[in-house]
Amino acid sequence: MGFFNKIKEGLSKSRNSLVNNINSVINSFTKIDEDLFLELEEILITADIGVKTSADICDLLREKVKKEGIRDPQVIKLELKNIVSKMLDSNAELMLDGQPAIILVIGVNGVGKTTTIGKLASILKKQGKTVVLGAADTFRAAAIEQLCIWGERAGVNVVSSLPGTDPASVVFDTINSAKAKRADVIICDTAGRLHNKKNLMDELAKINRVIAKELPNSKPEVLLVLDAATGQNAVNQAKDFNAVTNITGIVLTKLDGTAKGGVVIPINNELNIPVKFIGVGEGIDDLQPFDVASYTESLFDWQD
Repeated sequence: MGFFNKIKEGLSKSRNSLVNNINSVINSFTKIDEDLFLELEEILITADIGVKTSADICDLLREKVKKEGIRDPQVIKLELKNIVSKMLDSNAELMLDGQPAIILVIGVNGVGKTTTIGKLASILKKQGKTVVLGAADTFRAAAIEQLCIWGERAGVNVVSSLPGTDPASVVFDTINSAKAKRADVIICDTAGRLHNKKNLMDELAKINRVIAKELPNSKPEVLLVLDAATGQNAVNQAKDFNAVTNITGIVLTKLDGTAKGGVVIPINNELNIPVKFIGVGEGIDDLQPFDVASYTESLFDWQD
């Protein structure tokens, strides 16, 4: 299955729900008026695009209609897709800065964090890069075991320790192992316990001090993994994590199993954090780089 088709299929539930509702509303209007904008805004909100971002989209739509004198409600569908496309950050390239480059992956339990790391390692290895994984989510024995399994699947080395080990010490060991192997990329699994933000902040600060000392010329990529199926709760998680660390990118998992794929839009619009990867399946090759054009074409496919 091609790249575009895989994303389109992954977003089918989100697209069917959103497009059907928008078509239903637009087909019931013969002219563009405030009632139409209000109904569209309500549809966007129910599609987990959020109150603020839905209002922003409809405000831009009003401006466009007024500026260009658009009268046909059907034209709104194309303008809606264009507005969303311009709203999204197209700078989704993975930041691999330094030798070795280092990626920290954070996220609450159950979002697919460890699975994402394994899939990302597989992508980088296929690009010819040598990858070392660090099992620094030491508070869950299952996380350590799962990362070792994914490391074996991806064919990359994993540095781990006993449950309860200081996460920063695992990051230290991973960095030195990567240096010894002259690896290109380090990916570290880190804990994501939002119930105690201070502990999380202290842990991440300690890890960042280790990185600054051991890799002074590297700038870490900090990826937050979110479960698309949680809708607006994913946006709230992003806000909470962003308050305690500098998130540089988002990985949105489980898009294929939810009608809440619109959540990509408020994450980007309200937090100004680019979505860098999306998960559209369970397979090791089902983590896809986020592409604005593919996403908007798949989500707003009026011909489907």
